[in-house]
Amino acid sequence: MKESVSGCPVEDAIRLLGGRWRIVLIYHLLDGKRRFSELRRAMPSISQRMLTLDLRALEKAGLLQRTVYPEVPPRVEYDLTEEGRRLRELVDLLGKVGTRLANVPQCAPVQKSAA
Repeated sequence: MKESVSGCPVEDAIRLLGGRWRIVLIYHLLDGKRRFSELRRAMPSISQRMLTLDLRALEKAGLLQRTVYPEVPPRVEYDLTEEGRRLRELVDLLGKVGTRLANVPQCAPVQKSAA
């Protein structure tokens, strides 16, 4: 991971967990092990490449573990590590914030006046 510019631990967390999919991946893995295809079905908008990159980044950070079973065809499962499971409280809080914000009326678009 790159060195923090500000020295702030929040910056480090955002760098690691930021982006569109990483917290969502952690959310889906909180219930237990998942295979790549299961994650793909749970998040149909993510590309295969992005899913692979984000899984690798979370594995490198020690938040999930990848288990490859010696079978034909190969079976690979992803599971959160103890450190990854410690993020449950954060994920739950983000879910509550998201629910609350979804109920906030959106700003109406600005109407152009007919001059």
